[in-house]
Parts: sequence; structure tokens; C-alpha cells
Amino acid sequence: MSDVPAARHDSFAPLRVASFRWFVVSVLAMAMGAQIQGVVVAWQIYAITHNPLSLGMVGLAEAVPFIGLALWAGHVADSLDRRRVALVALVVLLLCALALAVINRPGTGLAAHGPALRGAVYGIIVICGAARSFLLPARNALSADIVPRALFPSSVAWRTGVWQIAAVTGPALGGLLYGWVGPGVAYTVAAGLMAAALVSVLQIRVVERAIRPAAVSLATSLREGVLFILRRRLFLGAMTLDLFAVLFGGAVAILPVFAEEILHVGPQGLGFLRTAPAIGAVVMSAALALRPAPRRAGPMFLWAVVAFGLCMIAFAVSRWFWLSLTLLAISGAADMLSVYVRSTLIQTRVPPSMLGRISSVNQIFIGSSNEVGGLESGLTAWRFGPVLSVLGGGIGAILVTGLVACTFPAIRKLGSLKDLKPLPAT
Repeated sequence: MSDVPAARHDSFAPLRVASFRWFVVSVLAMAMGAQIQGVVVAWQIYAITHNPLSLGMVGLAEAVPFIGLALWAGHVADSLDRRRVALVALVVLLLCALALAVINRPGTGLAAHGPALRGAVYGIIVICGAARSFLLPARNALSADIVPRALFPSSVAWRTGVWQIAAVTGPALGGLLYGWVGPGVAYTVAAGLMAAALVSVLQIRVVERAIRPAAVSLATSLREGVLFILRRRLFLGAMTLDLFAVLFGGAVAILPVFAEEILHVGPQGLGFLRTAPAIGAVVMSAALALRPAPRRAGPMFLWAVVAFGLCMIAFAVSRWFWLSLTLLAISGAADMLSVYVRSTLIQTRVPPSMLGRISSVNQIFIGSSNEVGGLESGLTAWRFGPVLSVLGGGIGAILVTGLVACTFPAIRKLGSLKDLKPLPAT
């Protein structure tokens, strides 16, 4: 038996890296601005149309460019300066937020005409989707360039936790701003937060830049990224599970319907409903950041998705506002567990030179599932009603979990996330 004591887990080590501190400030500001913008867009579109299908179309407007450009964006993140790619994407998102603020000024003609305003908002959301497609792989890969590899699991927990803090405050603030001072001011606040994110990225200094791959064609670069995932069933299974769990189990896109027609809480209540999942996620991310990496990550991942589906089932039949908030909070905590496992796997097991491309494949599976799931929720709510839409989605998430557990046994066998080494690129 060894007398050497185990190294003590230092929860705050990533925050001692100056560039990582600026990185998380940028994530916080950008995510908060995006959450404010998202909740205002959803409520504004529903106020114009009173049709849940229009909420699904918001998701489609963002998902189409997001998915269509994702693989190219991953190639760009691995080929060019990731910091500069993130800066350009943030500039575009800032301009989009400013455009939304301008078209909602009382003096503009669009503000007085619902159909024209709706068309303009959809158009801007398309551009936002394209910008996010480039931002996410560049930013996710950039985080690996600014902290030592030994700190990757802790840095993932801090990064996702900070994002969830923004998800707590952003929707609530967006709902309050919309109800008190109108959409124009809310979009202006979102633009200010995007500007803060841009300034924060400017302060980041890359300590250890990943080796860029040799110059190859776009098609070759994309094929390498896709084959890396397809040949490693652990990654493929984890991404597949999150894709279908969010696709079928999410209720966020049609929360305006629940807020107005079922719970009767208005735009302010919608903000709190949007915030509740993030509250649970923040609590869970704090627990993950302050404790060593879990030793049985695979079973924890699977049970977390089951818990998420059960919460969606209960939310669908709830008629009490506080119960609905509680269920959404628990679903957020469960979702945070699955995000943590998947993100840590990518951060630690993917070669640094391929992080952009693998992140882009991941965002096709996961990042787009929120938007495509929004379309699915809107369509089923339009056809069968919001309750059956969410109820069926929760059941679907549980069934998919069982199928993935049987099809991808590597997930069930996944143990500790500590000290994982990068896999070979081929």
C-alpha cells in the first residue's frame, strides 16, 4: 500500500490563468446577451402570430445556416487563428443585436407592422445562426489553447457553469425588460453584452497554440473530422444520445404557449420558466467544478438523460407554476451532467489539431438539436397541442436512452474522466 498521498483536487486552478478568466467573462457576456435576445424574439413572434408553429420556425431559421456551415466552420477553426475567428463571429452577432434594436424603435415603420417585423426578425436570426456556427467550434477549441491539459476537466465545468449562470439571468432579464420597457431596449442591452464579450476575447493571449494540420483540401479536412467520430463509438453514441434527447425532450421552444395559455404568467413568468433549467444546471456545475471528476461517468450520463425525460413528462401535465419551475430546474441539473461528460470527452480525448472539426461535428449533433427540436416542438404543438408535444418528447428521450445504452456499450463502460489521453487522429 503506497504512503504517497493523492494530489488534492484544486477546483480553482483554471481561474488562476488570466486568459481563461477573460475567456469565461466572454462566455458569460455573450451567453447572457443571446439568452435575452432569444426570449424576446420568442415572445415577440408569438405575440404577433399566436401560433406555436411560428416559434418552431424561429428554430428552423437559426438551425439551417447553423447546420449547413458547421463542417466548414470546424475546418476554419483548425486552419486559422481561432481567436480571430471568434472575434469576427462576435462582431456579426453584435451587429445582429443592434439591427434588432433598430427595427424595434417606435419611430420605424417595421415596429408598427407585424408581418414585416416578423420577416425582418427571421432574416436576422438566419444571420445569427451562421455566426454561431463559426463561433462555437472556434471558441471551444480556443479554450484548449489557454489552459494546461491537466486542467481540462475543471475548465469544462467552469466554462459550462458560467454559461449556465448566464442562462439563469438572461431569460429572466429578457422577460422583465420586454414587459417593462419593450423589445427595443431589451435588444440594446443584448447588444451591449455582445460588445463586452468582444472586448473580453481581445484580452485573451494564447499560451500553447495547437499545431495546425498540414494544408489539405476542404473535403479532405472535413472527411478526417467525420471519420474520427464514426470510428469511435464512444463519441458517436454520446452525441447521438444528446441529439435525440434534446430533439424530443426539450420544451423551451414552446414555453411561451405554456406561459400564456396553461400557466397564465405572462412575459415575466416566461422569463423565469426559461431561467429555471439554468438554475438547476448552475447548482450541478458548481458541484462538478468543486469535486474531482466522477469515477463512473458512463452510467451517470445515461441516468441523467432518463431523469431529464421524466422531468419533461411531469412538466407536461403540471398546472402549477412553482411545480413547473422546480421540474425545469431538475431537468437542467440532469442536462448539465450529460453536457459535462460529453464536453470533457471531447476536450480531453480529441487531438488538439482536430478540436475545431470535432466541435463542429458535435454542434451538428447537439448545438443544432435545440433549434431543430424547437421546430419539432412547434409542429407537434400546432398539430396535437403543447401538452402532448412535451409529454411525447419526454417518453421519446427515455426510449432513446435505452436504445443507445444497448447499441453503444462503450458508454455504459465509461469510467473516470480523470487523466484521459488524446486519441490518435487516425
